[in-house]
Amino acid sequence: MDGLDRLHRCEGSPARGRGPQKGDRPEDESDDPAAVARREALGRSRGGLTTKIHLAVDGRGLPLSIVLSTGNAADCTMLPAVLDAIRVPRPGAGRPRTRPDRVVADKAYSSRKIRDLLRRRRIKATIPERRDQIAGRARRGLRGGRPPAFDKTAYKGRNVVERCFAKLKQFRAVATRFDKLANRYRAGVVLASLILWLRAEEQ
Repeated sequence: MDGLDRLHRCEGSPARGRGPQKGDRPEDESDDPAAVARREALGRSRGGLTTKIHLAVDGRGLPLSIVLSTGNAADCTMLPAVLDAIRVPRPGAGRPRTRPDRVVADKAYSSRKIRDLLRRRRIKATIPERRDQIAGRARRGLRGGRPPAFDKTAYKGRNVVERCFAKLKQFRAVATRFDKLANRYRAGVVLASLILWLRAEEQ
Protein backbone atom coordinates (compact mmCIF):
# COMPACT_ATOMS: atom_id res chain seq x y z
CA MET A 1 0.00 0.00 0.00
CA ASP A 2 1.62 3.25 -1.06
CA GLY A 3 -0.65 5.41 1.05
CA LEU A 4 -3.12 6.27 -1.72
CA ASP A 5 -6.17 4.06 -2.08
CA ARG A 6 -8.57 4.75 -4.92
CA LEU A 7 -12.17 3.75 -4.44
CA HIS A 8 -14.68 3.31 -7.19
CA ARG A 9 -17.32 0.99 -8.50
CA CYS A 10 -18.19 -0.45 -11.86
CA GLU A 11 -21.45 -1.96 -13.02
CA GLY A 12 -20.87 -5.43 -14.38
CA SER A 13 -22.90 -7.08 -17.07
CA PRO A 14 -26.06 -8.88 -15.93
CA ALA A 15 -25.84 -12.60 -15.35
CA ARG A 16 -26.78 -14.77 -18.30
CA GLY A 17 -29.96 -16.71 -17.77
CA ARG A 18 -29.42 -20.40 -17.18
CA GLY A 19 -30.91 -23.19 -15.19
CA PRO A 20 -29.53 -24.31 -11.84
CA GLN A 21 -26.23 -26.15 -12.09
CA LYS A 22 -24.91 -28.98 -9.99
CA GLY A 23 -23.44 -27.64 -6.79
CA ASP A 24 -25.42 -24.39 -6.97
CA ARG A 25 -27.26 -25.07 -3.72
CA PRO A 26 -26.45 -22.00 -1.59
CA GLU A 27 -26.33 -21.98 2.17
CA ASP A 28 -29.28 -19.59 2.26
CA GLU A 29 -31.95 -21.21 0.11
CA SER A 30 -34.73 -18.88 1.17
CA ASP A 31 -36.88 -17.42 -1.61
CA ASP A 32 -37.11 -14.15 0.29
CA PRO A 33 -36.12 -11.30 -2.11
CA ALA A 34 -33.53 -9.97 0.32
CA ALA A 35 -31.90 -13.42 0.63
CA VAL A 36 -31.89 -13.84 -3.15
CA ALA A 37 -30.27 -10.41 -3.56
CA ARG A 38 -27.55 -11.32 -1.06
CA ARG A 39 -26.55 -14.57 -2.70
CA GLU A 40 -26.87 -13.33 -6.29
CA ALA A 41 -25.92 -9.63 -5.89
CA LEU A 42 -28.29 -8.60 -8.66
CA GLY A 43 -30.30 -5.40 -8.49
CA ARG A 44 -32.18 -3.30 -11.01
CA SER A 45 -30.50 -0.11 -12.16
CA ARG A 46 -30.89 2.00 -15.29
CA GLY A 47 -29.07 -0.69 -17.25
CA GLY A 48 -31.30 -3.50 -16.02
CA LEU A 49 -30.33 -6.21 -13.56
CA THR A 50 -26.68 -5.63 -12.75
CA THR A 51 -23.98 -6.23 -10.17
CA LYS A 52 -21.64 -3.52 -8.92
CA ILE A 53 -17.96 -4.21 -8.30
CA HIS A 54 -16.45 -1.95 -5.63
CA LEU A 55 -12.65 -1.81 -5.55
CA ALA A 56 -9.87 -0.31 -3.51
CA VAL A 57 -6.61 -0.20 -5.48
CA ASP A 58 -3.11 0.96 -4.68
CA GLY A 59 -1.10 3.61 -6.48
CA ARG A 60 -0.21 1.16 -9.25
CA GLY A 61 -3.84 0.32 -9.89
CA LEU A 62 -3.67 -3.16 -8.35
CA PRO A 63 -6.73 -4.36 -6.39
CA LEU A 64 -6.50 -4.40 -2.60
CA SER A 65 -10.11 -5.34 -1.83
CA ILE A 66 -13.13 -6.45 -3.84
CA VAL A 67 -16.75 -6.14 -2.72
CA LEU A 68 -19.88 -6.89 -4.74
CA SER A 69 -23.27 -5.27 -4.34
CA THR A 70 -26.57 -5.14 -6.18
CA GLY A 71 -26.77 -2.74 -9.10
CA ASN A 72 -29.16 -0.44 -7.25
CA ALA A 73 -26.97 -0.05 -4.14
CA ALA A 74 -25.50 3.39 -3.49
CA ASP A 75 -21.73 3.50 -3.89
CA CYS A 76 -21.14 5.34 -0.61
CA THR A 77 -22.89 2.67 1.46
CA MET A 78 -20.24 0.11 0.47
CA LEU A 79 -17.23 2.14 1.61
CA PRO A 80 -16.99 0.57 5.11
CA ALA A 81 -17.07 -2.93 3.63
CA VAL A 82 -14.40 -2.03 1.06
CA LEU A 83 -12.13 -0.60 3.77
CA ASP A 84 -12.71 -3.55 6.09
CA ALA A 85 -11.66 -5.97 3.33
CA ILE A 86 -8.20 -4.43 2.90
CA ARG A 87 -5.42 -6.75 4.09
CA VAL A 88 -1.89 -5.93 2.94
CA PRO A 89 0.84 -8.26 4.27
CA ARG A 90 3.88 -6.57 5.79
CA PRO A 91 7.39 -7.61 4.79
CA GLY A 92 8.57 -9.94 7.49
CA ALA A 93 6.55 -10.45 10.66
CA GLY A 94 3.61 -8.41 11.85
CA ARG A 95 -0.09 -8.05 11.27
CA PRO A 96 -1.24 -7.05 7.79
CA ARG A 97 -2.00 -3.41 7.14
CA THR A 98 -5.70 -2.66 7.16
CA ARG A 99 -5.72 1.14 7.19
CA PRO A 100 -4.56 3.19 4.19
CA ASP A 101 -2.92 6.56 4.71
CA ARG A 102 -5.26 8.25 2.26
CA VAL A 103 -8.49 7.53 0.36
CA VAL A 104 -8.95 9.14 -3.05
CA ALA A 105 -12.54 8.84 -4.24
CA ASP A 106 -14.99 10.59 -6.57
CA LYS A 107 -17.97 12.81 -5.74
CA ALA A 108 -20.22 9.81 -5.12
CA TYR A 109 -18.42 9.41 -1.79
CA SER A 110 -18.75 13.06 -0.75
CA SER A 111 -20.84 13.08 2.41
CA ARG A 112 -20.39 14.13 6.01
CA LYS A 113 -20.92 10.56 7.17
CA ILE A 114 -18.07 9.25 5.01
CA ARG A 115 -15.71 12.08 5.96
CA ASP A 116 -16.46 11.45 9.64
CA LEU A 117 -15.81 7.73 9.15
CA LEU A 118 -12.41 8.39 7.56
CA ARG A 119 -11.55 10.94 10.24
CA ARG A 120 -12.32 8.44 13.00
CA ARG A 121 -10.07 5.89 11.32
CA ARG A 122 -7.32 8.51 10.91
CA ILE A 123 -7.40 8.26 7.10
CA LYS A 124 -6.87 11.34 4.98
CA ALA A 125 -9.71 12.01 2.52
CA THR A 126 -9.29 13.41 -0.97
CA ILE A 127 -12.88 13.63 -2.16
CA PRO A 128 -14.28 16.55 -4.21
CA GLU A 129 -17.47 18.18 -2.98
CA ARG A 130 -20.66 17.97 -4.99
CA ARG A 131 -22.11 21.21 -6.37
CA ASP A 132 -25.18 21.02 -4.15
CA GLN A 133 -22.96 20.70 -1.06
CA ILE A 134 -20.91 23.73 -2.09
CA ALA A 135 -24.07 25.75 -2.73
CA GLY A 136 -25.60 24.67 0.58
CA ARG A 137 -22.55 25.75 2.52
CA ALA A 138 -22.54 29.12 0.71
CA ARG A 139 -26.22 29.70 1.59
CA ARG A 140 -25.52 29.15 5.28
CA GLY A 141 -22.71 31.69 5.25
CA LEU A 142 -20.49 31.53 8.32
CA ARG A 143 -22.61 28.71 9.72
CA GLY A 144 -21.71 26.62 6.68
CA GLY A 145 -18.18 26.16 7.96
CA ARG A 146 -14.99 25.76 5.99
CA PRO A 147 -14.77 23.57 2.90
CA PRO A 148 -13.11 20.18 3.49
CA ALA A 149 -9.45 19.90 2.59
CA PHE A 150 -8.85 18.75 -0.97
CA ASP A 151 -5.48 17.79 -2.47
CA LYS A 152 -5.74 18.38 -6.23
CA THR A 153 -2.37 16.76 -6.87
CA ALA A 154 -3.35 13.55 -5.09
CA TYR A 155 -6.72 13.47 -6.87
CA LYS A 156 -5.00 13.36 -10.27
CA GLY A 157 -3.97 9.80 -9.42
CA ARG A 158 -7.53 8.55 -9.06
CA ASN A 159 -7.59 7.46 -12.70
CA VAL A 160 -5.62 4.33 -11.78
CA VAL A 161 -8.86 2.71 -10.61
CA GLU A 162 -10.40 3.32 -14.04
CA ARG A 163 -7.39 1.65 -15.64
CA CYS A 164 -7.76 -1.27 -13.24
CA PHE A 165 -11.37 -1.79 -14.32
CA ALA A 166 -10.30 -1.62 -17.96
CA LYS A 167 -7.78 -4.40 -17.32
CA LEU A 168 -10.28 -6.52 -15.40
CA LYS A 169 -12.86 -6.17 -18.17
CA GLN A 170 -10.36 -7.81 -20.54
CA PHE A 171 -11.26 -11.05 -18.77
CA ARG A 172 -14.44 -12.36 -20.34
CA ALA A 173 -15.75 -13.88 -17.13
CA VAL A 174 -15.54 -10.45 -15.47
CA ALA A 175 -16.92 -8.40 -18.36
CA THR A 176 -19.90 -10.75 -18.80
CA ARG A 177 -21.23 -12.48 -15.76
CA PHE A 178 -22.01 -16.13 -16.41
CA ASP A 179 -22.25 -17.25 -12.77
CA LYS A 180 -25.56 -17.45 -10.96
CA LEU A 181 -24.16 -16.91 -7.47
CA ALA A 182 -22.33 -13.78 -6.38
CA ASN A 183 -19.58 -15.65 -4.50
CA ARG A 184 -18.62 -17.51 -7.70
CA TYR A 185 -18.58 -14.32 -9.74
CA ARG A 186 -16.44 -12.63 -7.10
CA ALA A 187 -14.06 -15.60 -7.19
CA GLY A 188 -13.56 -14.91 -10.90
CA VAL A 189 -12.82 -11.24 -10.18
CA VAL A 190 -10.33 -12.27 -7.47
CA LEU A 191 -8.61 -14.66 -9.88
CA ALA A 192 -8.34 -11.93 -12.52
CA SER A 193 -6.91 -9.60 -9.88
CA LEU A 194 -4.28 -12.16 -8.91
CA ILE A 195 -3.22 -12.37 -12.55
CA LEU A 196 -2.83 -8.57 -12.63
CA TRP A 197 -0.63 -8.75 -9.54
CA LEU A 198 1.54 -11.50 -11.03
CA ARG A 199 1.94 -9.55 -14.25
CA ALA A 200 3.00 -6.46 -12.29
CA GLU A 201 5.62 -8.46 -10.38
CA GLU A 202 7.11 -9.70 -13.66
CA GLN A 203 7.65 -6.20 -14.99
